[in-house]
Amino acid sequence: MTFITLSKQLSGKALPALALASLIAMAGCTKSETDNSTEAAQSTAGKTIRIATEGAYPPFNYTNSDGSLGGFDVDVINAVCEQMQARCDIVSQEWDGIIPGLLANKYDAVIAGMSITPERSETVDFTEPYFSNTMVWLAKKDGKFSPDDITNKSLGSQRSTTLAEYLLQNYSDKDGNKVNLYDTYENAYMELRSGRVDAVLAEKVSAADWLSENPDYGFIGGEIDNDDNLGIAVRKQDPLKAEFDAAITTLRENGTLAEIEAKNFSK
Repeated sequence: MTFITLSKQLSGKALPALALASLIAMAGCTKSETDNSTEAAQSTAGKTIRIATEGAYPPFNYTNSDGSLGGFDVDVINAVCEQMQARCDIVSQEWDGIIPGLLANKYDAVIAGMSITPERSETVDFTEPYFSNTMVWLAKKDGKFSPDDITNKSLGSQRSTTLAEYLLQNYSDKDGNKVNLYDTYENAYMELRSGRVDAVLAEKVSAADWLSENPDYGFIGGEIDNDDNLGIAVRKQDPLKAEFDAAITTLRENGTLAEIEAKNFSK
């Protein structure tokens, strides 16, 4: 998890006669829109913020051989922390328990390639997106799988994801198809390679990373645009959301997010 430190600024008044009234107004948190923005951007001075990621979804996040965490999400965490002048404490959490852990106060935010969905938004608040993705079919290049005729196929993906929901809604027990869901995409890819599933529905970036070491497989058909935007999850009404939003906006405008994408996704 990431801990954020910001310093507070208060503007004084020009007229001496209003000095006391100004102090009272500031003590009572009565501020202009500009003052509120400044306060929101600096409210975590001296605090530590913990951020969770999965550590099992390359290239978004993964666990190195020495136990350290790496990947696109981790680079985003570090960039956000630097922008917010924060100290980072990043922890790993299995995907199925990542939102429950946030709600149980095990950490303060989640940056883990998590898609912004209406269902999740009922439980947590999301920042503005820091990345947008598309879905792709991943299968062997032998012509046996075609997105134009998905019948009597075994289809895989990671459970508790927007892609899993897409499979369940459109293919589960329909036209002889069977949907198999796994705890990680890596396990879904292993099942594909073993022949136990005919195709995996995956996010393009994750699939491209796996394909770089598995040339017998490829993207089959075109990309599926499912409005898949990734955001930072925080607890409901947590003021951290405003601070993350401001940091993401700055990182997008100054080109930092584009640099992080190129570093992690360009093969």
